[in-house]
Amino acid sequence: MSQGTLYTISAPSGAGKTSLVKELVEKTENIQVSISHTTRQPRPGEQNGINYHFVTQEEFIQMLANNLFLEQAKVFAHYYGTSQDWLMAKLNAGIDVILEIDWQGAKQVCDLKPDTVSIFILPPSLLALEKRLRERGKEDENVIVQRLRGATLEMSHYAKSDYLVVNDDFSKALEDLQSIVYSQRLRQSVQALKLRELLGELAINQQV
Repeated sequence: MSQGTLYTISAPSGAGKTSLVKELVEKTENIQVSISHTTRQPRPGEQNGINYHFVTQEEFIQMLANNLFLEQAKVFAHYYGTSQDWLMAKLNAGIDVILEIDWQGAKQVCDLKPDTVSIFILPPSLLALEKRLRERGKEDENVIVQRLRGATLEMSHYAKSDYLVVNDDFSKALEDLQSIVYSQRLRQSVQALKLRELLGELAINQQV
C-alpha cells in the first residue's frame, strides 16, 4: 500500500479556505481533514472532535511538553496543534490528509516532512477579501481591521508554497485543488506501488 500524501492548505481569513476544503473532501475519495487541537472557544455550530479538539491552555501546554504535536502555532492569542500519532496512522494507511494551518504551521510541517505538498489560497483582491470579512456579520470593526492586517502578513509568505490557487470563482478554485490532488496520485512513485503486477507483467513482456 502506498503512503498517503500530506497537504498543508493556508490562506488569509476570508479567502474561502474552509468552504473549499469541505467541498474538496466531500467530492474526493480517500482524503480527510486533520482535526487540530485548539485553545479557542467553539464558534456557533462547531462540535468538539468534529471541527476541533477543544482543550484548555493548560491541557495544550501539557501535550506540547509531551511532544504530541507535529506542529503547533499561536494565532490571534489562541494555540493550535496537530496530533502526530493520529496523522501518521492515517498516512500509513494510505489516506491523504489535509492540514488547514497558517504559514507558520505549514513551514514547521514542511521542515519535518519535506514530501508535504503545500498549497496557498489567495483572494482575487484585497477589496474582495475585505468585503467577504464584512459580509460575515460576525465580528466588530476592530476585529475586521485586525484580520485584514493579519491577512497581509499571511499572504506575504505565499512564495513558500508549492501551489497557488486564487479563489475568485469557487467552482474553478475547487477544480484547481482537485487537479493538484489527482496529479499527486499519478506520480510514478505512487503508481508504481499500486500497479506492481501490471508493471511486472509489462517488464517480462519487454524482455521477450
